[in-house]
Amino acid sequence: MLTDEQIERYQRHIALKDVGGKGQQKLLAGRVLIIGAGGLGAPAALYLAAAGVGTIGLVDADAVDLSNLQRQVIHFTPDIGKAKVLSAKEKMLAINPEIRVETHQEWVHAGNIAGIIDGYDFVIDGTDNFAAKFLINDACVLAGKPYSHGGILRFDGQTITVRPHESACYRCIFPDPPPPDAIPTCSQAGVIGVLPGVLGVIQATEAIKFLLGKGELLTGRLLVYNALQMRFKEVRINRNPKCPLCGESPSIKELRDEWGAMNQCDLAKR
Repeated sequence: MLTDEQIERYQRHIALKDVGGKGQQKLLAGRVLIIGAGGLGAPAALYLAAAGVGTIGLVDADAVDLSNLQRQVIHFTPDIGKAKVLSAKEKMLAINPEIRVETHQEWVHAGNIAGIIDGYDFVIDGTDNFAAKFLINDACVLAGKPYSHGGILRFDGQTITVRPHESACYRCIFPDPPPPDAIPTCSQAGVIGVLPGVLGVIQATEAIKFLLGKGELLTGRLLVYNALQMRFKEVRINRNPKCPLCGESPSIKELRDEWGAMNQCDLAKR
């Protein structure tokens, strides 16, 4: 049962017909993992904490630096030099001290990701390189774990939710990573600071809807957003029977690291 304090804290949720007290209890019992405590992960973490998602995992090996503060709103100037997962945890608990924040101060790779995602109900991909994105997709599909993909660059962003073996996965759209340095990173091409806020909040919304069992997830639909034109576009994505991961005759049956998809800056971090 919800306590009096919880009833007051989550009153706006409880007042919603599609949430109510039972829905809030589902959120409190929910477990969501956020991989990447940067631009996308920051708003997602703040809103999931405020919503009362009971256990939130954070995965990131990086430390806060000055260039992060233009968009990674969970980190403040005094946090420079601090581990991102610890900086983020402090803000999340300041918003909602009754939640549990589990920190994983490490990079995901083929050897550890299965163990990290195990036990969580939903995964949010807030990473910034193709190697990680393909690895997260592969790990979630092989484990049958639903997750939200997000990507940003310059003024553009995209997101899709994957329910393994029910909807299209990331490799249904992009079977293989692009060649190294074919697409610039955010540090090379830039990104407008508010862009990850829009996409990260959408990803958090997907996680909340999944935990509640309400609404229509972004499965089979790639949502594309352009901040300059202030336009959203939806692209229907069907499962690819030739997908190397979830197709009729998959060639990917175990996890592997797509190191070739990482640029020198990404490799230096690891």
